[in-house]
Formats: sequence, structure tokens, C-alpha cells
Amino acid sequence: MTDCLDVSVYANIFHKLIAMSPPLLVPSFHPSLLPVQDGSRAGREKKKTVSFSSSLSEKKISSAAGCIHSMVEGSELKKIRPNSRVYQRYYLLDAGLQALFWEPSKKESDKARIFLDSIREVRTGRNTETFRTSGVYEQISEDCAFSIIYGEMYESLDLVANSAEVANIWVTGLRYLMQYGRHALDILANSQDSLRLRWLEQLFSSAADQNKQEVIEEGIPLQSAVKLVQSVNPGVSSGKVEHRFKEIQRLREKTGQVTKQEFIEVFHDFCTRPEIYFLLVQFSSNKEYLDAKDLMRFIEAEQGVAQASEEMSLQLIQAHEPSEEGRQQGHLSLDGFTSYLTSSECHLFDREHDTICQDMSQPLSHYYINSSHNTYLIEDQFRGPSDKSGYIRALKMGCRCVEVDVWDGPDGEPVVCTGHSLSRPLALHSVLEAIAKFAFVASEYPLILCVENHCSLQQQKVLLQHLTRILGDKLYRDLPAEGALYLPSPEELRHRILLKGKKLGPDSDGEVSEEDEGAEMSQRIKAVNAGGTEKDLLRELSDLVTLCHSVGFKDFKTSSKAQKPWELCSFHESLALRLAGDSPGDFVNHNKHFLSRVYPNPMRIDSSNMNPQDLWKCGCQIVSMNFQTAGLMMDLNTAWFRQNGSCGYVLRPAIMRQEVSYFSADTKDTVPGVSPQLLHVKVISGQNLPKPKGSGAKGDVVDPYVYVEIHGIPADCSERRTRTVRQNGDNPIFDESFEFQINLPELAMVRFVVLDDDFIGDEFIGQYTIPLECLQPGYRHVPLQSLTGEDLPHAKLFVHVALTNRRGGGKPYKRGLSVRKTRKGREYTALRDLGVRTVDEVFKMAAPLLREAADLRGNMQNSVAVFRELCGVSAVANLMQCVLALGSRVSGPEGTPLLLFDLRDGYPTLEPQGPLPDVLLFDPTIRRFLFEAASFEVQSELSLSCRRQHPPPSV
Repeated sequence: MTDCLDVSVYANIFHKLIAMSPPLLVPSFHPSLLPVQDGSRAGREKKKTVSFSSSLSEKKISSAAGCIHSMVEGSELKKIRPNSRVYQRYYLLDAGLQALFWEPSKKESDKARIFLDSIREVRTGRNTETFRTSGVYEQISEDCAFSIIYGEMYESLDLVANSAEVANIWVTGLRYLMQYGRHALDILANSQDSLRLRWLEQLFSSAADQNKQEVIEEGIPLQSAVKLVQSVNPGVSSGKVEHRFKEIQRLREKTGQVTKQEFIEVFHDFCTRPEIYFLLVQFSSNKEYLDAKDLMRFIEAEQGVAQASEEMSLQLIQAHEPSEEGRQQGHLSLDGFTSYLTSSECHLFDREHDTICQDMSQPLSHYYINSSHNTYLIEDQFRGPSDKSGYIRALKMGCRCVEVDVWDGPDGEPVVCTGHSLSRPLALHSVLEAIAKFAFVASEYPLILCVENHCSLQQQKVLLQHLTRILGDKLYRDLPAEGALYLPSPEELRHRILLKGKKLGPDSDGEVSEEDEGAEMSQRIKAVNAGGTEKDLLRELSDLVTLCHSVGFKDFKTSSKAQKPWELCSFHESLALRLAGDSPGDFVNHNKHFLSRVYPNPMRIDSSNMNPQDLWKCGCQIVSMNFQTAGLMMDLNTAWFRQNGSCGYVLRPAIMRQEVSYFSADTKDTVPGVSPQLLHVKVISGQNLPKPKGSGAKGDVVDPYVYVEIHGIPADCSERRTRTVRQNGDNPIFDESFEFQINLPELAMVRFVVLDDDFIGDEFIGQYTIPLECLQPGYRHVPLQSLTGEDLPHAKLFVHVALTNRRGGGKPYKRGLSVRKTRKGREYTALRDLGVRTVDEVFKMAAPLLREAADLRGNMQNSVAVFRELCGVSAVANLMQCVLALGSRVSGPEGTPLLLFDLRDGYPTLEPQGPLPDVLLFDPTIRRFLFEAASFEVQSELSLSCRRQHPPPSV
């Protein structure tokens, strides 16, 4: 085919492309089939798999010219046919920028091409009838699929690229060519690169002025150039930047000062992120920057910002655009957009949760309480040292329940230690002084002090003196109200310390069963064999215990009849897990009224931790952790208690607090009365991933991959992994999407784990754990943490997150079903009889209306789900994203809308703007969309009508 083309045309095109395009890295060789490791972590079976995914291009595409350049070179794409057959073809853009053609092809050369002026639309995703009815639909990645709609009959060419990056190149390039035609390069040459290029020239000139150098002739010193690159990308290694400069100079057979051209080339290599460029052009209306309207649409549709405005967008542009020219014009360049997306505003963690955001006026038993086990130990349970720094660290981390094991010490002074262990004892008064000083530094809510008293009566008097003298007015001494059904709230107990311990009865002779949680293992065995021990308790010490009276547990039936709200049971880990397995529903109901404390198995001599979610799912409020031991379990605990301003108290799920609700902790399906959510996570890329500590065999090379884990009730626990990206820790591109159904969102956590794929054993790079309720929607950066919980400097993941019925994935206004169900398969919440006739009768009357409302809601959700599918967006997209995706399909010749949504009456109606062109009716997607939109309108009206005619009953 090239024989019939003028060579001078090729020369002209490539001359323009080379002049306009940023420098391109030479792609390295990657075999198509590579053995990669599956995620292997401690305690898991290691397994090896083979990856069939093609490696991504290493070209740093950051402009429309770069996309067109790549299209002229061509790409291997898969063509999907309606009969589900797949054809591998090589697609190219011709040198005249007039047509797309492919080879090999059995068609005549004139027919194996599509002229650009016949293209009506470039549609992303698996979003045509051919894709939807194809037998390989589920095997195709949404991010790699795109369709070219062309011709008078709106035919579709349905293609699948080997990577999301290649798909983005073709979609972006074709859209620019549709906008500007065959003169695209000339138009782009006049407008493109100006903003970024002029900014880089000014940056270079400023550096030259500081070094008092002539820019044109000599350039700037190598180290100055390195620092200039690091000023924009501080995470990049100075050694790598310096090596790249020297490599370029060696190829050009020169050394010495860095020229402007060399600086711009290396800057592009280290400070350009193609994945952010493709996101920018997706919202930029075929421009190389975002204006205030573009940015407003992005932060509203994708980032879940409810009250987005152009003024807000302009403020963001002023804060993040690096060039003075861009700030004056209100334009956000690629570098400004990158700055915005890596700022705290685009952190995955919702900043609302950095402050107290939950109701703190409910009973104490309605909260999970951050708790420490043997707080004075800073290593293992037997030989490790004791130190008051353990208390200081735990209290600064927001811990609200600490443990003090008190024993007789020398010279009549009680000491804190683990009984009969080799740990050095601490003076009791120094421990209490540390607690008094730091008790309310991180949180103003009550601190529970678990005093395990093993002292003689003589030293109990000293213990009493120290408690009253050092803690003073902070000690809570008020007796609970007679007949009270619940404990006071955290709000009522602010700045107070509650003692947890044994208490004498009114007629007691001074003896109680001894507290032995902190005793040595042999002592526990001895006590069990002897049937328990009795110990004298000082009456005045007993009187200090008011709201946390330790009592023994017999069974749930006994507790429901005899236990008082201010009485607290402590459970050995093994016993708690057995109860969770045998009586999960009873355990949850028990914890609606009473506090439960679970402490680790004494066999955990190495201070390892139990999984707190095994007990949280049963409603256990106080799950004691060894704060000194880092790892998965402590990651879960730390992340969980960060969600309410790190105050140490987190409100338990409503289903665990409501009197009439029933929840079983071992559920492996949907939870009655709780709408499941669909979580969509796309792992896009990583940045500045460090070499794992202690690994030296591979030098600085890392082969990263990412695990996305869901932790929660058994029905929610799941994990998925990305492919491995070989030899790239600077900016590995993963571009893989996962979906998870979350049945109890209020108890779920998401954990990102980055590992280095190694043949011998995969090594830990970093992790980040976050409660589901704290997820911010949209495009977010995830800061990675080390094994011990410290932030890894500049190490991040770039992800996209969406959750059913959150704005753009944003905060939950209403929680809806995540899966479409027909009426026949629909589940209805059952109503339990309370035995109170008047109440039961009201609910019986309400039952038919509740079922009807559930049907209407379900039908409307099904319509919306189909609407999303037709628009080619994910199952968790919001309606604005749907309308934006649909916009190009219902636009007139000059971009005027052919259909409009009218939202003035509180529900959407769809109105045509004049007669619809007949040609639209050839598109089956549009026909189905109109039908579903009409259905959506009817369901909306029915829902409103139902609410007007049948208001919910009040009880």
C-alpha cells in the first residue's frame, strides 16, 4: 500500500511529529509470556502462574501529537465480530491523516479502510451491541476496548488493544483528528506545547540566572539540572536523573553543562505520567489543558464534590498550576493537573474523618474501643523489656483502654509487670504519672484503665493512694443509676478515667476471685487445676470501680437475666472465638447491652496479634492488641480507629445496636435489612516504589504487583491481584479493575498491599489500609506505609474508586442495592414479632407498603443499571457520568444537544430538542436508551407517588 503514496508526504508528516512530540524512550524487549508469581505472604501457600497479558509500552505519551505519531507507526489490535470471532490485525493511520487501514485483510485495499471524515463517534469500553452479545464479553477488559462508529448506517468497528495505554492512544488521537481533520498537526503545532514548553524554558532560564550562566551557549551545571527535575518530582532518585543526563550526553558525544534541550528531554522522562495525560484529555474537550469548566465537570462527576463551581475550579488552578501564564488564563496544564491529583485534596482518605464525625451521645456499649494488651511490654510477653513508653505510645495513638498489672514490689511499693516473667518491673507511680500526663492528649473521650490487682492488702493501700493522688479528679467515681439499662455515653464521660476491676458486693467479706489475665502461663494452668483462687480486696479500692465491674461469664442466657450494664466480661481469645462460632447471633445480642473485652491467647508469647475483625463482627467492643507488634492485624486496628478523628471510639454498625434487628456474625451471604454495595477499584499505577528493606540480590530493580484485599464479615472477605510489572518501580502501569460485593459496608476495610515479585519469596514493599466508610470516590492517590506503619516518602498508588450510590463514588446519601434482581428473586426484610400487640399490629399494616416500596426501588435501580450499561460506564457510575458518556451520541452537527434532561420537577424527564434525525434510529443503543429512559421516568414518578400517598407509619 505504501507504493502508491508520495514519499515527500511521509517526510513532511514525520518532520512535524518529531518537532512537536516530546522525546520518546526506547521500549525495551518484553517476552509475551512471562512466568510471574502469585501473591505469596507469610502463612500462605505459594503458587506460580503464567501471565498472558502483554507488557505496556514505555513511551511517555503526553500530547495529541504523540498519539498521532504512535498511530502512524501502527498497533496490533483485536477486532471483535458479532459471531464472537476475534481477528488479530495491524492497524495504522495513513500518512495523509485521512484514513485508518488494517492489514492483513481479504478485502480490497479500498474497503479495508475507514476514512476519518466518515467517523461519527469514538466510543470507549465494551459499549456496542457487538461487544454486549459477544461470547468473549467477559474476557475483554473494559479499559482496553473501544469502538469506532462510522458511515451513514452507523456501523461499528469494535477493537481491543493489548493494554489500556494503547487504547487511550487510539481514542485520543482519533478524537483530535475528528475535531481538526487532516490539518490536526498544523493546528496542534501552533497551540500545543506552548504552555508547558514556555514554563520549562522559564524554569531553565531562572536556574541559569542563579548560576550566572549564559543559557544558549553553556547551559547549567549537572547538579543544578538534577535538582530542578527533583523540584517537580521529589520522589525520583538523584542518581537515576544524573545517570540519564550523562547517558544523553554520551550518545551526543559531549559532556559538561546541561543544555535546555537536554533538560526538557530528561524532565519529560521523569515528570510525565501518561495515565494522567489521558485522564486530562478525557475531560478537556480536545484541548491540551483543562479550563475552569472542564475541571468543574471532573471534580463533580468523578471526585464526588457536591457543590462544585467554576470559582472552586479557578481556586484549584491558582493553587496547582505551575506556570504564571496558565494561572492568568485559568488553564490547568498536565503538570498542574498532576500536582492537583497528588495533593492532599485527592488523598484516598476522606478528610471529614480526620475530625469527630460520628454521634458520640450513644451508650458506651455501642462503640468499638481502641484497646491495648499488656501496654507496658514493648517486645515479647516473657523476656522482653517493660517500659512506660509503651503507655505513652499507645495513648498518643488514640488508645482508650490500657492494662496495668500490679504486683507487690520491694520496699512496700507496688510494681507493674507480667507476673513471674523475666520482664523488668516498673514502679507503679511512674506508670500512673505517664498515664495521667498523656491520657487525653490524643482524645478527650474516656480512658478505661484495666487494673489487674495481685497485691497484698498492705500494698493495695499504696495502690489506692497512688490512684487517688496521681489521677485525682480524672477518676470517675459516680455510681450508675439504679435500674439503668445502658452505660453513659462517651460524650458524658469526656476527660474521665474509668477503672476496670473486681468489685466487692455489699455483703462481701472482702474476698474476690483473683484477676489473672496478666499472670504467667504456668500460673494460669495452676489456677485452672486448683479451680481458681480467692484474694482479699480492699473496700476503698473496690469503691473506685463503678462502670466497669469485672464479672465472670457463664453463658448468654445467664448474662441476659442477671448481668447489669455496668458489668463487664473479659474473654480469653479462644473462648471468644468458640462463642463466635457456636452462638454468633447470641454474642451480637449480648454486646448490645454489655461491654465485652477480649484478650490474646497466653500462648502468644511472641506478642503476635489476633485478627480483631473476628471479634468486631460479633460486636465485641474491646479487642486488646499488642501495639508493639506491627503487621496485618495491627494495620487493621490502626486503620479502623482512624475513621472518627482517631479518638479511639468508633460507632458500631446499626444492625449491631438496634434492639429489633438480628445479625449473625458467621453470615456468608447478604445481611437482612442491609443493602449490599458494589465496590469498583481500578489500580492504575504506582509511583516511586522503593526496594524492599533487606533485599539486595536484584539491586535497585523491583517487579511490583498489587493485592487489593477486602476485610470484613466472612461474606465480604476477598482479594484480587494485578499482574506483575517487570523492572519498574518509578511509575509502573497496572491498569486493572476489580469489583467486590460488600454485604456489610459499615464493617468492611480495603487494604492495598504492594509486593516485589521474586522467584524465592515475594517481598513486602508497602501497604495502606482504610475503612470502606472513609473512601473518597474518583481518582485518588494512596500513600504507602512501611511494615511498621510509617509513611514511605513519595511512594504512592494511583487508583480509581467508586461505590454504589455515592456521588461519583462520593459520600453515601442513600444506600442502594448493588446487584440487579427481578421481583421474583428479590429479598424482603422480615419483621419479627416483639410480643407487644400494639406495635406488632402497626408493623403488620405497614408490611405490604414496605414490600411495594421495595419493589419500586428495585425496579428503578434495575432501570438505572441498564442505563449505565447502555452508556458504557461502570456499574457504580453516577447519572452525571452516564449523561457525559452519552453526550457525544446525542449531539447535533455543531455540538448542540438533541436530548435534554429536565430536573425541575424533582425527577428527570427526557425532552427532544426538535425532531430527532432518522439516522439515530439506526443505532440500537440509542433506541434502547430511549426506552430505558422512559422506564426510568415512570419508576421515578411511581416512587414519588407512592411516598405522597403512603407516608411511612410512625410508631
